[in-house]
Amino acid sequence: MAGTGGGTGRGTGRASVSGKCVVIREVPSVTAPSHPPSGFLPLAIALGMNRRQFFERGALAALSAGGLAGAYTWLVEPHWEQIVERDLPIAKLPPSFAGARLVHISDIHAGPRVDSGYLVDAFARAAALRPDLVVFSGDFISVTYDQPAGDADVGKLREVLAHFPRGRLATLGILGNHDYGRSWAEPQVAARVVREAEHAGVRVLRNEVATVQGLDIIGVDDLWARRSDTKRALSGRTSDSAIALCHNPDAMDSLAWGDYRGWILAGHTHGGQCKPPFLPPPILPVRNKRYTAGEIPLGDGRRLYINRGLGHLIRVRFNVRPEITSFTLKTGE
Repeated sequence: MAGTGGGTGRGTGRASVSGKCVVIREVPSVTAPSHPPSGFLPLAIALGMNRRQFFERGALAALSAGGLAGAYTWLVEPHWEQIVERDLPIAKLPPSFAGARLVHISDIHAGPRVDSGYLVDAFARAAALRPDLVVFSGDFISVTYDQPAGDADVGKLREVLAHFPRGRLATLGILGNHDYGRSWAEPQVAARVVREAEHAGVRVLRNEVATVQGLDIIGVDDLWARRSDTKRALSGRTSDSAIALCHNPDAMDSLAWGDYRGWILAGHTHGGQCKPPFLPPPILPVRNKRYTAGEIPLGDGRRLYINRGLGHLIRVRFNVRPEITSFTLKTGE
């Protein structure tokens, strides 16, 4: 291997490592000016470049950085789900549920936009958590305004739901706006979605309650589809201990929740899918822009948690990774 010493007239040696081999490159010496120049010149001189080289290489670097950022938002983050673990304190929680695990999944948007293999892999990681309860907060499929949900979309849903994680005690879900087809106004599409979900072992709650060993799971139907009826849903309660599922967070402000005081698990927003650092996401499909993701204080005894969803409508995410939420149930006030 060549030594690192060189003549002072030829410049300085620069070493780079490739595997186990160290390669020495000679770079020309640069004599610093007696007075620091202004503008771009100090950096250009330090890099051994003239003005034209500096700008050409800077432009290339900017394009490369932009390409890498674009590849990340399209190829990496949309399929890089995060398992969020946190406690869920519930008033008058039945003793048998203390320490139980509830896994919350939302917005899978099965269909041509979301890779089925990615969803199946995410479901496997959720199942590995060995949940006691699994809840789903809406948008099993995707539709557009000008294209109805067809057999191919339902076939994709059937394909992925065959791998949907099951809770030891119960697997429950609700519908979202996309589950109601174009303009959220096709109940026949919702009926097909419900059949596929229940065939896969997911009980779909439509303004009704499922009681699991003394814990009520309240399922509120979709707001945009004009199917929400919280009064009817809450009237089915049999226990003082409850969790509610409601797809669209705007329902926190739009619906009458009566004397319900407890957690509401939602989805719908996808967390905005793209969020600049230290700023709110620029696009949210809700009127109340406070409703982004995670825990949102409501201040009236209700407590809201918004899951960022696993799927997407457009395959792009930045600083808003897909989410599976793993709650540990605790006794709370």
